Amino acid sequence: MSGPLDGGRGRGNPDDPDDVRGIPRIPGQRAAADDLEPPAADVLRRAVEGAARAAQRAKESREREEPDGTNEPDEANEAHAADGTGDASADEGASGVTGSAPGRPREPAHPPDPARERDMTGGRGPQGSPSPWPPTDPAGPPPSHSVLKSLLGAWALAACSPEETTHVENHLTECAPCADEALKLRDAVGLLQTDRTLDLPPLLRSRVLETCLDRRAARIPVPVWATPYDAETARLDALLRDFGDAEWHAPLQLRWFEKEEFVARRATVAGVIGHLMTVDGLVASALGLEDPLGPSAPRSPTDRTEAFWRTAHPPPTRTIHEPWRDQSHELLRTVSFAGRGVAELSVSYGEFALPLRDALIDRAFECWIHGSDIAVAVDYPYPPPSGPHLRVMIDLAAQLIPSALAARRRAGLASPARQLVVPGSPGRSLHLEVEGAGGGDWYIALDSPAAVGTAEHAVAQVALDGVEFCQLVAGHLAPEEAAAGQDGDREAIRDVLSAAASLSRL
Repeated sequence: MSGPLDGGRGRGNPDDPDDVRGIPRIPGQRAAADDLEPPAADVLRRAVEGAARAAQRAKESREREEPDGTNEPDEANEAHAADGTGDASADEGASGVTGSAPGRPREPAHPPDPARERDMTGGRGPQGSPSPWPPTDPAGPPPSHSVLKSLLGAWALAACSPEETTHVENHLTECAPCADEALKLRDAVGLLQTDRTLDLPPLLRSRVLETCLDRRAARIPVPVWATPYDAETARLDALLRDFGDAEWHAPLQLRWFEKEEFVARRATVAGVIGHLMTVDGLVASALGLEDPLGPSAPRSPTDRTEAFWRTAHPPPTRTIHEPWRDQSHELLRTVSFAGRGVAELSVSYGEFALPLRDALIDRAFECWIHGSDIAVAVDYPYPPPSGPHLRVMIDLAAQLIPSALAARRRAGLASPARQLVVPGSPGRSLHLEVEGAGGGDWYIALDSPAAVGTAEHAVAQVALDGVEFCQLVAGHLAPEEAAAGQDGDREAIRDVLSAAASLSRL
């Protein structure tokens, strides 16, 4: 095979063994001569013309191979050669030039080598400079098979000397196993030169699942209101999968907003996963599944976490990963098989209760927030949820703000109500405008949780980014630092932002 696959050598030597003839040559390294000035135009022209003349002589020689039935010219020439004389045709035949004398002229023993015609400068390049091309035949015998095989890696990286390169490439035309390995090494070198990130796209899992479900729908689909929990637990599981012991014991700080100040608690990555598992146990017990803390465990999320940390001896390690993952999978399987009626099942959090659909959104929100805390501790990127999932999390927080504001008012931490509102009637409202992915408009009732917020009764407006609003709800952002834009009643704005921050907990 000739062309780019044989390094420009043309067809193989016909003397090669039958078992290696026809093996494609591996493309050679980029020679240093590629970066130098090419030969002068007249040198290239003479080389092409010499190759054409040689090809024409070879063709004419093949046409005259058949005998013409007479040997007289040859006998005459032999006689002349015996007495030291000869005609011009014999001399011309010896030099490979066809004469005009009758009979068959002498042909050279071997056709002229086009490679010799190529070197018309006496080994000198343009303007008398040394020829840039290295010699095609290396000096000395080739190394052994084992030595040449050990040079394949250096050859693929273009780190061999010119002599080693020639020996290796000649060997690749004779050894099929080494040629196959050389191709693989050359492909591997190409992969090493790419600058692509090794991190998978954050939406890759969603696209793969969507494609799979388009081809064959799930027999028992996950309810729509449970998909945020499914996505966030899967993302956190993927983050934890390759953690070593050092990452599992990495310290981090859990923060939340309590009354009028921030509260912090030191923990480890393993301790945070244990916290998520124990609070998820509230949902598990509501569904009739096993509670990881037992049937007599407290119902408050904070009390459950403190009890788990006290009884965990030794401290949690990477062994906590599998129980947490198995519990999340069991929750999703159970709600998927339970049907539609399970969405309104009450899940007790001690001081309050949420329907199961809202409880799983709450658990998805906390899984994302603590996943971000873990990613910060190990210095790894962790993007926010997708827009639709972020929107349902913001919507749940907006629905809970009026109740949180009423609780703060009873504790003397918020301004009193301005007017009495009949349940279900519109009252004073704050326009919450959330921008970015998952954003939208919400109207928060200010005077009673039973009132209805409307645009007509809005007395203030707050605009902020969706992720920043979630950071405020998680207790990671101070109320006075949250709002990007404020307009209207300053007291109502302060009360709503503080009530949003009070939704946070351990």
